[in-house]
Amino acid sequence: MAKTRMNFSYDKRADILYLSIGKPKKAVSREVDDGILLRLNPKTKEICGLTIIDFVARFKSPKPRALPIDMEAHLQLV
Repeated sequence: MAKTRMNFSYDKRADILYLSIGKPKKAVSREVDDGILLRLNPKTKEICGLTIIDFVARFKSPKPRALPIDMEAHLQLV
């Protein structure tokens, strides 16, 4: 099975978290909730990343939050 790392970066000034599966690449975005954008490969429509606007403000509460995304994932420690 090929290994793909999840990469992330955080823009503190804008309070935006960027997640990408593998190296960041061009994608189309679909807003799945207010300020949560799912990034999709334009050819395959596979998920290739996620952008969360107002990340700290959104998740600073100790109350667990769920993202409105249904997906199948296979995670493995590397």
